Amino acid sequence: MIKEFLMKITDWVLQKEEEAAKNCAIPIEELDKQIKKLQEKKEELQKKCEEQINTIDNLIQRIEKIKSEEKLKCNNKNS
Repeated sequence: MIKEFLMKITDWVLQKEEEAAKNCAIPIEELDKQIKKLQEKKEELQKKCEEQINTIDNLIQRIEKIKSEEKLKCNNKNS
């Protein structure tokens, strides 16, 4: 719900900026700053996501190893 609200506000702000840009009311430097901030945020989020994915991958590998060991142990026990 909050995410939708923030997206609507962001969309509204961007529409206002588009209107202002059509009238040459926004300096290019301001747009460059906004682009730079967003790119930095994207890189930060990408790094966090990659770290979390790596953590999950490591957990999956550990569980797969446990599963394999358990299968071997149980198969040998049942034989």
